[in-house]
Amino acid sequence: MIILASASETRAKILTEAGVEFKQSPVEFDEDSLALKYTSARSFVYHVTKGKLQKAIEKLGLNEPLLVADTVVAVGENILRKAKNEEEAKKILELQSGSKVSILTCTAYKSKKIEFIDISVTSYIFDIFDEKELQEYLKSGDWRGKAGACMVEGFCKKYIKEVNGFESCARGLTIEKLIPFIKLDENH
Repeated sequence: MIILASASETRAKILTEAGVEFKQSPVEFDEDSLALKYTSARSFVYHVTKGKLQKAIEKLGLNEPLLVADTVVAVGENILRKAKNEEEAKKILELQSGSKVSILTCTAYKSKKIEFIDISVTSYIFDIFDEKELQEYLKSGDWRGKAGACMVEGFCKKYIKEVNGFESCARGLTIEKLIPFIKLDENH
């Protein structure tokens, strides 16, 4: 049994789909405190994940393996964080329309025996978003709480022209890379 130190429904769903036994115990971490310090997407997502892991260890200990993750969306050098309102979501999504979008997920798994940290990138090339459909998506509110206001399994799916990488990475937890370490930990 592992502890998913995240409130993410999507990460919980990925673990369930993979048959991993877990319980959810979210921890709070102030990502904004690192936004000015780490301006590259790779550095930012890594340091946020390390911060979440440290908070999880402080709050929960290491009696059971801990799992944390963070995901950022980037277009070029622009890190597209979670939109605070509909206007910001629209600007973020307009940057992605017709562009190459990189989704970076950093995953950290730590037990008494193993520490695994991975940064994976899945890149998408999106077609230009239909304005009417974009407005409907914005009104739905489904963009709330999503890095880059993007749902590759939802709104953005029909606009994907090309993809390179794991869909699980884009959803927020690169399960294909994590499973071997969970299995290795269980067999020790």
